[in-house]
Amino acid sequence: MTEFFDRHRPMLDAALDAVRQRAFWSPFPEIPSGKIYGESARQDGETGFAALRHAAFELPGHPNQRRLGAEVSPFGGALGITYPAADAATLIAAAQAAQPALAAASPEARVGACLEALVRLNHMSFLIGQATMHTTGQAFAMAFQAGGPHAQDRGLEAVAMAWDEMTRFAPQARWEKPQGKAAPILLEKHWSIVPAGLSLAIGCNTFPTWNSYSGIFASLATGNPVIVKPHPAAILPLALTVRVLREVLAEAGLPADSVLLAVDERGAEITQELATDPAVRLIDYTGSAAFGDWLRSHATQAQLFTEEAGVNTVTIAATDDFAGICDNLAFSLALYSGQMCTAPQNIYVPEGGIDTDQGRKSFDEVGLALAGAIDALLADPARAAGICGAIANQATLERVQQARGLGRVLRDSAPVGQGRTATPLLLALRDGDPACERECFGPVAFVVAVKDADAAIARAAELARRKGAITAALYDRDEARIARAAQTFAAAGVNLSVNLTGNIYVNQSAAFSDFHVTGANPAGNACLTDTAFVASRFRRAMWRRPAAA
Repeated sequence: MTEFFDRHRPMLDAALDAVRQRAFWSPFPEIPSGKIYGESARQDGETGFAALRHAAFELPGHPNQRRLGAEVSPFGGALGITYPAADAATLIAAAQAAQPALAAASPEARVGACLEALVRLNHMSFLIGQATMHTTGQAFAMAFQAGGPHAQDRGLEAVAMAWDEMTRFAPQARWEKPQGKAAPILLEKHWSIVPAGLSLAIGCNTFPTWNSYSGIFASLATGNPVIVKPHPAAILPLALTVRVLREVLAEAGLPADSVLLAVDERGAEITQELATDPAVRLIDYTGSAAFGDWLRSHATQAQLFTEEAGVNTVTIAATDDFAGICDNLAFSLALYSGQMCTAPQNIYVPEGGIDTDQGRKSFDEVGLALAGAIDALLADPARAAGICGAIANQATLERVQQARGLGRVLRDSAPVGQGRTATPLLLALRDGDPACERECFGPVAFVVAVKDADAAIARAAELARRKGAITAALYDRDEARIARAAQTFAAAGVNLSVNLTGNIYVNQSAAFSDFHVTGANPAGNACLTDTAFVASRFRRAMWRRPAAA
């Protein structure tokens, strides 16, 4: 039962060291190179994806009352894949049947199975990249990284944190209390890990594995069966994940039904029925604040871990690298057409302009320079398609169209590449405009005129506190103001990036180092991955009895 654990113990120990030190580390290479993954890996991934299309996806032993699946690639064409599907009651019953054996297994057995599954998933990264690309609209390079190695990093991070929390205290002790002249009281004490119960992972359309792996693997490692509920438009990446997990669990002598796939279809979703079942005690959710509110109101029996909507901001106060700012922000705005929870939206610029290495720049000059940088970045069609990818949801494309009337257009959006696409729409607004107050998900950004830099920082932090934000960025050369801003944004519960130029972007969040979402503002109540994220998934129970002298 511990063979997998023993095999992967060095990787687990390295992961634990990484989460404590917070320095760069990853066991899963992010470069889609044949020299790393095998010379035929790319072709094998494409061939494997082609074989899955227009066929029945098999999950041996999985509950199967009917077959469902209607995924359509944002780049064009139906995937034609059908998956085994079952109603909520059947899935709950199967998970409950698996629950005792999974809970009774040792932490080593559960953690070992999780580690082995992550290694196998890493070997499949080219296939998962194809699956992610054709369900989310991410260009392949990004789909490979975010769907594969970066998601696997987050899963491993959660497993390491879970192991650390489960083994933090001794599992047993001999307790001896002196009684003066009388004989001491002697007790033997034993503590058991008690899993919380069934876990529901509600996946999103844009990052099905990256946003789900932390919760899935944290719950499994701590002994909670997981029902994985993919978005109906992005089933395949999580179906592949579930298949690998079920195979590994069976090989480890654990119930395969410790992981189940909950496939449904638009207009007939089973999410609400699953979420409100009394047996479901943990829910990991990424998506809209509206459904997050519904879960808070109705799934009252469960512990929620959420990532929801927010308004991410950039404040440009001053700079010694104006071109670097424009290039960096252009990429941040264009990457995956702004369909990232970390993508910037409101860019605050003092109405009187800013000081730069190129002299004083007016508000309009800043906005037009940023628009020009986006144009230059996307001038080559092939490069533009590789950066922007495609739009995951038709509603996002419609949102771009509606947004054109919200302000003065600095740069219009246009199609790019194959499929459903759009480049960034850049609008000029004034502080106080209602459009700045809500998330406009997708390739839409606002350059907002504010009184001055201090007012911009205050506005951005206040917005994060009220509406939520996952990222904030500041460009400045006043060290005292930077220090004040760091404190202000920390108080608002949002992570701050300062003076990013070159090949590091506000969008990026690195496992083992960056805590993704703080859980301290309305953009989400959970953090990937802190101790609360894993420790809340189990409790400790003790039994004790007198011990022999």
